[in-house]
Amino acid sequence: MIPERRDPSRPRGIYLLPNLFTTGALFAGFYAVVQGMNGRFELAAVAIFVAMLLDGLDGRVARMTNTQSAFGAEYDSLSDMVSFGVAPALVIYSYALHSMGKLGWIAAFVYCAGAALRLARFNTQIGTQDKRWFRGLPSPAAAALIASLVWLGVDNDIPGDLMRWLAWSLTLFAGISMVTNLRYYSGKDINLKQRVPFLVIVAIALAFTLVSLDPPVIFLILFVAYALSGYLCWLWPQGRACNVRGPDYENDSE
Repeated sequence: MIPERRDPSRPRGIYLLPNLFTTGALFAGFYAVVQGMNGRFELAAVAIFVAMLLDGLDGRVARMTNTQSAFGAEYDSLSDMVSFGVAPALVIYSYALHSMGKLGWIAAFVYCAGAALRLARFNTQIGTQDKRWFRGLPSPAAAALIASLVWLGVDNDIPGDLMRWLAWSLTLFAGISMVTNLRYYSGKDINLKQRVPFLVIVAIALAFTLVSLDPPVIFLILFVAYALSGYLCWLWPQGRACNVRGPDYENDSE
């Protein structure tokens, strides 16, 4: 029997495993939008963190299982726009910015546009940028910054009107930081397969304990510190090399 030849014009299938994680992140982002519209802001904030976790897994799973694809990259980018661009902007607007009129929705739009521009620039720089660094604040970190502020306010029964100026400032800061040329450490050069000292495991256990004490406060502190790290790297004389294109660039994707 002559084996059937595959028609090259027929569309190929897609890899299921990594795209499951991407779909989960997309669902979490959509869920955050729905809960924000319904005034359930704590659930919306937590959903954004879930989307952030799933988004971090899909790429690693694709690399570990050798299932990277152009479709997966595009799908991941569109999912990120919903989960880390539209969802945080709508949630923070519904929680604190709606009472500010034009100033409120303009700040939310600046954040949303910053996320879109950040993702578009990232897609055009794949293969030309040092994988150890992100250029501009990553959209998941910016979304986590907004979500942790909302979570903190709801957890402490603080009305959004009382936090509107802080929310407005943080939203603009996150949106603008995403489109800067500041460089943020990506952590993608960490090899999870190599051996580490025992104290590293102890430190990780202590970190989980610290987060469990008051998650919204700890997350807000951590992501504010990360968002400021790019500016500190630029201001600190010894750290200016973090923002200058040099020999540390390699032909690899972020």
